[in-house]
Amino acid sequence: MAQPTFFKQAPASTLAEIAALTRAHLVDPARAGQRISGLASLVEAGPPHLVFFDNLRYADQLAQTRAGACLVAGRFSASVPSHVAVLQTADPFQAFVTLARELYADVLRPSSWFGNGSIAASAVIHPTAHLEDDVVVDPLAVIGPGAEVGTGSVIGPGAVIGPDVRIGRDCNIGAGTTIQFALIGNNVAIHPGCHIGQDGFGFVPRAGRHLKVPQTGRVVIQNDVEIGAGTTIDRGSLRDTVVGEGTKIDNLVQIGHNVTVGRHCVLAAKVALGGSVTVCDYVALGAGVGVNNHVTIGDGAQITAMSGVKDDVPARGRWGGFFAKPTRQWFREILAVERLAREGTGGAAPAKPDGEGKE
Repeated sequence: MAQPTFFKQAPASTLAEIAALTRAHLVDPARAGQRISGLASLVEAGPPHLVFFDNLRYADQLAQTRAGACLVAGRFSASVPSHVAVLQTADPFQAFVTLARELYADVLRPSSWFGNGSIAASAVIHPTAHLEDDVVVDPLAVIGPGAEVGTGSVIGPGAVIGPDVRIGRDCNIGAGTTIQFALIGNNVAIHPGCHIGQDGFGFVPRAGRHLKVPQTGRVVIQNDVEIGAGTTIDRGSLRDTVVGEGTKIDNLVQIGHNVTVGRHCVLAAKVALGGSVTVCDYVALGAGVGVNNHVTIGDGAQITAMSGVKDDVPARGRWGGFFAKPTRQWFREILAVERLAREGTGGAAPAKPDGEGKE
């Protein structure tokens, strides 16, 4: 059985064209007409492929690669095998990404799962919903009363858009996603299985019971946000839950009610933000970071993966650990504990309790 090809095959490009696009220097001009038909890793590449190298950890793989060409920093050029054409550039990975975006432009923005160009017959759209021109709705999607969807947007199969939800232009709503009580900006990508606008986790203990607090806020997602598969964003209890412009959220992230995430932040997989957390602009949270309720993380801060944050983090802070603290302090404490474990306390044996060891 033939193996499927999921992405369109990009047309072959010459090394001269690649050098011009990436602003790289082709070391051997005689190879300018050599054609490259795809991108690959150092291990899997063959003569038609281009690779990149920027880390000495993979020097053995570079030495054994069968690639036709390699983007590489000048200081590593001599390490490239003679059969591989050398394209020198200050930032090989950035150049590689520039080329990948050109060759596989159709991958950058999700499209209809069924190749639809309009509204599928099995989609359910309420008569009071308003869809601008060129909206694509895949099979079994549901769009509720009063909802609005902007031109160029794609609603994936089985997605549910609740009453009065606003979705801007050139958005993509992934399969099985549910959105309610939410305002979505332009050019927002929401991957499959996300749930946005459901109740926040708000209860008050009274007389042995947990009384539910009404969650009457919204979710506001600004322009150019991307949200990974399986992420959940709760609506606010009183104020809105907000995700700022340009922020990128990985898979399986939990954002609690009343949270504000600033502009151009990066939240890696399994980040969990408790209620009323404020994440300021340009913050990076590593995978598995947990942030306690009402904490503020300042502009440009970075939190190491698997950390637990219970205190406010200052702007441009570099914190990590459990519980998180400035990274240098955390490292010093780890080294001190390791030293104690190696050397022992060095003191006398602890005294025995009275009467212990007596006949």
